[in-house]
Parts: sequence; C-alpha cells; structure tokens
Amino acid sequence: MARVSKALARSTRHRRIRRKLAGTAESPRLLVRRTLHHIYATIVDDSKGHTLVAASTLDRSVSESLSSKTNTDAAKAVGAAIAAKAKAAGINDVVFDRGGYKYHGRVAALADAAREAGLNF
Repeated sequence: MARVSKALARSTRHRRIRRKLAGTAESPRLLVRRTLHHIYATIVDDSKGHTLVAASTLDRSVSESLSSKTNTDAAKAVGAAIAAKAKAAGINDVVFDRGGYKYHGRVAALADAAREAGLNF
C-alpha cells in the first residue's frame, strides 16, 4: 500500500471540508493558508467569488512589528489584522475554513486572535 504525501492528504481534507461549508454575503468564509515562511488569511464571498479582505505576514503593516514571520506570534498578528480589516468592511460573522490543516499551532493562534478582535465564528 502506497503512502500518501502530506500535501495530498491536506488537499483531500480541505476538499472534504469545503463540501460542507461555503461563505455567503451574510457570513463569508475566512480561509487560512500556511506555508513554511508565511501565513495568509482571506475573507471570501463564495456566492460572488470575490475576495473581500486579506491579510498576511507579507503585509508591511503586520510584518514590521514581528521578529519572525513563521511563529504563533506572527499568526496572532495576522488574525488581529484580518479582524480589524473585516470590521472596517462591515463584516462581523464568518465561517472558518482551516484549509485542511489541524486546528493547532499557528492556525489556532490566528483563529483565537481574530475572535478576540471581534469576529464571530
């Protein structure tokens, strides 16, 4: 029996999750993308196919205060930034899409920071 790569397993989990949830105009989808060097958060309205708000460790406003872009402190900063941008855009409720990643570490830190900053999910 052949082993499945981590990337393929994550992609399979993400497809399974996406079958069950979708963002709407009232409650858009907050998706998380994680790489070895950065973390990205995007709020998407799936009914129109539009990106409403985005934040990542590549944003100058987020990255200038960070010592490292790959730890949970960076994820917390991105979570706070995405929540602030969402509030400014009038978005209060979102559906959380963890992207097939475990709800642990940087993904959980981003979600917790977004909740503390006022997003409901």
